[in-house]
Amino acid sequence: MKPCYFPLLLILTFQSIAATNDLIQQTCKKCARTDPNISYNFCLTSLQASPHCQCADLRDLGTISIKLTRHNVTSTRRYIKGLLNKKKLNPDLKACLDDCLALYSDAIPSLKQAIKDYKSSRFADANIQLSSVIDASTTCTDGFTDKGVVSPLKARNNHTFQLAAISLSIINLLHCSAS
Repeated sequence: MKPCYFPLLLILTFQSIAATNDLIQQTCKKCARTDPNISYNFCLTSLQASPHCQCADLRDLGTISIKLTRHNVTSTRRYIKGLLNKKKLNPDLKACLDDCLALYSDAIPSLKQAIKDYKSSRFADANIQLSSVIDASTTCTDGFTDKGVVSPLKARNNHTFQLAAISLSIINLLHCSAS
């Protein structure tokens, strides 16, 4: 009679997924509790959507959250370029979109550096880079408000802000657990 390893592997896989989901839930609860700008549901949905979270620990969740932020910033930059390609734009809207394009363009190298700093455990440096991304999304939002123009980027700016805030919160959790 041959031993059956498949059911054992399946059980271990389900246990690992359950443990990871619990880690994501606990992490998102802590992030939302410590930062009123972070929505628990947004955090949970964002982190669980990543296929790399299946066997992640807290440190991996930090990397994943920064990469999600970078993906969001890159996607938003592409979206802004598409909006700017439209022929008839209100001049105030165009000016705001141009400013946001510059802000999001600058955020991409900041996020690449944040990932390098994070992976090298230079958390203070990663914090600075991620904070600049939060500033970029806020500045973009403020530009539309200042000109009295309805922002077509409201949700995207909010997502960028929250993803970067989640990354910062995870860095803080790691720093506190290491102390």
